[in-house]
Amino acid sequence: MGRGKKYPPEMVVHLLRQIEADVEKGKITEQACREVGIAELTYYRWRNEFGGLQIDQAKRLKALEHENARLKRLVAELSLDKSQLKSLLSGSL
Repeated sequence: MGRGKKYPPEMVVHLLRQIEADVEKGKITEQACREVGIAELTYYRWRNEFGGLQIDQAKRLKALEHENARLKRLVAELSLDKSQLKSLLSGSL
C-alpha cells in the first residue's frame, strides 16, 4: 500500500508480527520496517495501539473506535438541536 493509505487492522497485526520476527532474527528495527514498506515511527505507533492483539481483536477495536466516533457526532448534533430549540422557545415567551 502506498503512502497515506490506511492499512486494515489484520494487515497491521500481520506486519507487526513480521517485523518482530525479523528483529528476533537479528535485523535492526529500521531495516525490518523498510523491508515491509512502513516508517519506523509508524511501527512504534502501531505497536502501542495494536501490540499483543490478535487479528479479530484488532478488527473489533477499530470497529468500536468507528462506532464511538459516530455516536459522538450524533450526540453533538442532538445537543446543538436541543440548544437551538431552547433558544427558539425562550425567544417566543
